[in-house]
Amino acid sequence: VVMMLACQRFVSVVRNSRTLSRHVTTWSPVGAAFNAQQRKVDLFQKNGLFGVPGLSTPAGFEVAQQRALRETEQLVETACNNPPGALTVETFDQLSDSLCKVADLADFVKVGHPDPAFRDAAEKACINIGTVVERLNTNVELCRSLKNLLDNKEVLDSLDPDTRRVAELFMFDFEISGIHLDESKRGKAVSLNVNLLDLNNEFLNGTHLPNRIEKTALPEHIRHCFSIDGNSIQIGGLHADSPDELVREAAYKIFLFPNSSLLLCLDDLLTCRNELAKLVGYESFAHRALNGTMAKTPETVMKFLELLTDKLSDRTAKDFNLMRDMKMKMNSRSTVLMPWDHSYFSSAVRAERYNIDPSLYSPYFSLGACMEGLNMLFSQLLGVSFQNEQPMAGEVWSEEVRKLAVVHETEGLLGYIYCDFFRRPDKPHQDCHFTIQGGRLKKDGEYQHPVVVLMLSLPPPTRSTPTLLNPGMMENLFHEMGHAMHSMLGRTRYQHVTGTRCSTDFAEVPSILMEFFATDYRVVNQFARHYQTGQPLPKSMVSRLCESKRICGAADTQLQVFYAALDQVYHGKPQNRSTTDILKKMQEKFYGLPYVPNTAWQLRFSHLIGYGAKYYSYLMSRAIASMVWRQCFQKDPFNRDMGERYRREMLAHGGSKEPMLMVEGKDTHYFSWPLPSSLSLGFLHYFSPISSFPRSPLLYIQVYFLTQLPKRKETDQGFHHDDNVDF
Repeated sequence: VVMMLACQRFVSVVRNSRTLSRHVTTWSPVGAAFNAQQRKVDLFQKNGLFGVPGLSTPAGFEVAQQRALRETEQLVETACNNPPGALTVETFDQLSDSLCKVADLADFVKVGHPDPAFRDAAEKACINIGTVVERLNTNVELCRSLKNLLDNKEVLDSLDPDTRRVAELFMFDFEISGIHLDESKRGKAVSLNVNLLDLNNEFLNGTHLPNRIEKTALPEHIRHCFSIDGNSIQIGGLHADSPDELVREAAYKIFLFPNSSLLLCLDDLLTCRNELAKLVGYESFAHRALNGTMAKTPETVMKFLELLTDKLSDRTAKDFNLMRDMKMKMNSRSTVLMPWDHSYFSSAVRAERYNIDPSLYSPYFSLGACMEGLNMLFSQLLGVSFQNEQPMAGEVWSEEVRKLAVVHETEGLLGYIYCDFFRRPDKPHQDCHFTIQGGRLKKDGEYQHPVVVLMLSLPPPTRSTPTLLNPGMMENLFHEMGHAMHSMLGRTRYQHVTGTRCSTDFAEVPSILMEFFATDYRVVNQFARHYQTGQPLPKSMVSRLCESKRICGAADTQLQVFYAALDQVYHGKPQNRSTTDILKKMQEKFYGLPYVPNTAWQLRFSHLIGYGAKYYSYLMSRAIASMVWRQCFQKDPFNRDMGERYRREMLAHGGSKEPMLMVEGKDTHYFSWPLPSSLSLGFLHYFSPISSFPRSPLLYIQVYFLTQLPKRKETDQGFHHDDNVDF
């Protein structure tokens, strides 16, 4: 057993012992790796990032691009000249894999590497590879080779289901890119897509930039709460949990003050997306983006959001009244509840009712303990464990990065997770999962192991204290690890559909499901122990924490409905009014707290890039995750049979199976989701008739689960409850 702190005295203790004369904190190798300061790693040797030869310098991205382009030319020639068959699909997947290995790696490096030269080189690589992809998506000869396969019934019938679906997905990519257009219009589509690559980068970078104000513009007694740079104060966040109302108000108004160039960028981005969608034959960008998802159409999404709003309205109003009463009770300067109050006073209500103080929980949630908990859970549920590995020289971009091998008890190595968990200058304050390399079956019969990065923004450990997580941070860790395990366990033949490469409104299901495990006492009891004494977290504290989540849960969920509705309207038919005017209207209709003049929250809505027209996915996925939890794991969160079934019938397929089949049980090989007995009798009475709502029982069921089990919200830079961004 590896000890965490050499300076402290530790003795062995038998788990669950109730009579202790001395307490102990011992850690497994995984726990110790995350609770101790990392050994120095040589970042500048010749191995290259992620062990990729040549990526030891920024110039390596140019070499990687050229190598990928040479492979692309050869594979395009192979695809176009070979007769239609399974080899056609395999060649397309090789083509996709060759380009993704550069683009995906660069997509992480451009935001996660501390060296600006690496970030710049990676961003150029993303744009260059993206341009190649768009040209390939409008390559008529390449498309014809695939169409010849799909039009040949005899050949098509000879393909296995996964190969056939991947072929159809590649054809879908051609269609939404405008392959059916004439040469001039195809060129226009490529031009629009290339322009979008630049606009996406510009907007995404802008969402994270701080705003500055003259130091004298703020009262002297609150200046120390912000970053002071000479005669200016720099504000890079909302300070939503500050107990000082003036700090919260100042941060909100300054951080969200409109940036005219970024407003123009957003206008251009939305216009360009709409023009592209119209060019390739869709009513709007939302219609294009939702084609192929579970929701199918923006009309379905809006009905879903409207129905959810209707069912939450009374409880949302009560939640805001609770916050308002708490504000009055705390003798605030104003009794009007404002957007900068939501986070602080909802937390205050929870704290008062259930004595929820994050500082009381954090000593039990050291990062090492939480990683041990995940390790034990996956071992019992799936037969999978983590093994800490020392990176090679030059393999990682920061000495604080930990590398985990994910190993199955009988199958051996499944893949690698690079854990970039700690804060550092110029690192985005967001929690993300990045695919670096997708899994696929190679020609030689070997499996190409998936490689991912999990990026969090936690305080690093010190010599005397490990990193301590509050309950929200712990849930976020479980959430992101759900994405990582989806990538590890998605053992698909083709990398085009590996792991999280599935419908966006299904991709969040495994990660949100992990939040249910994170708040179940039976799970938490396995790992939550005081980092100094070894005492387990008392059951009463876990119970209070779980119960407190219901307080103001409706308002939190309604906030997510507002985000999702705003996203839909931005990507619907053009409104001929400013994005801020649209924000005002949607905030009034779907949120309830007043718009603050001279603010532009939409400029901090970074999800508009990766989740354009798909932000609703968090809500839909939460409902499905709730269904899975109740059906499979609520009775026993360690049930190995259910864990194996969950892997076999959901995680293993990545995007190679229709998610709706798994959710609705249309195929006997997938889960079947009967209604719970409490719902089956009163289900029709629960919902008022809405004749225009799509005839999909699933959507009604999703609304039921969301309104019965309000949970932790996803966050963005805005009306949020913690400083992290969930992707």
